[in-house]
Amino acid sequence: MAGRNRAFFFMALPALILFFVFHTYPMLQGIFYSFTNWKGYGEWDFVGIRNYINVFQDFRALNAYGFTFQFAIVSTILVNIFSLIIAIGLNAKIKFRKTLRALYFVPNILSILIVGFIFNFIFTHFLPGIASSIGLTALSANILGNPDLAWVGIVIMAVWQATAFNTILYLAGLQTIPSDIYEASEIDGAGKWKQFWKMTFPLIAPFFTINMVLAMKNFLMVFDHIIALTGGGPGQATESISLLIYRGGFEGGQFAYQSANAVVYFVIIVVISIFQIRILQKREVQL
Repeated sequence: MAGRNRAFFFMALPALILFFVFHTYPMLQGIFYSFTNWKGYGEWDFVGIRNYINVFQDFRALNAYGFTFQFAIVSTILVNIFSLIIAIGLNAKIKFRKTLRALYFVPNILSILIVGFIFNFIFTHFLPGIASSIGLTALSANILGNPDLAWVGIVIMAVWQATAFNTILYLAGLQTIPSDIYEASEIDGAGKWKQFWKMTFPLIAPFFTINMVLAMKNFLMVFDHIIALTGGGPGQATESISLLIYRGGFEGGQFAYQSANAVVYFVIIVVISIFQIRILQKREVQL
């Protein structure tokens, strides 16, 4: 038994070393530099918690946080609504449902940047051209160039791309529900809507928790979608925290300051995820 455990240890050791070198060590290094004034090059000095104080006084950072939370909340709600509806439809006894499942999963396979460039073309040329030809003046302009509407385009693209993964998880949850309980409820006179609220949703509540937490976490770290669609514009209207950290740290000589911003952001994501899990798990018990 000891020899077997030793073999398992040496099998896992390379992965552990790689994880430490490319994940844990850079993270610890970033936390260390967040207490300095390092620009990413040259000499540096310790500045204590000054960088952290400046983060909460930075108007640009606060705007980025506001946009990111607005985008993440709206996208998380829409993704879970659409994916649950699609999963229920694909779980029904319809023709070609296996083929449809494969088709609905395609967006998850495609690169976010590729999808973003496609949607960029749609919002910039395709939709305005069609809207102009049929007289819809409200859609004749590119919404990505409007500071008040650009975030809507990013939400549309992100929801379309992310719905596929959440749909697969909901389908897995629906597969765990025995069909007998639906037959019994139909005999008792329960309608489709009552079946969903009293049976389906309570039974897939753990999958709902997973989807909500994963979706919120992924949308809070939005980066590729914005790079492909707006680049953070117009102006700074769609600049997310991830994009701000990247630009300030690697392009603006603010490596230490943005490292502090990244630490704050990491703590916020962890707190939100734990809060979601606790609240939603309590709801699972109540259901």
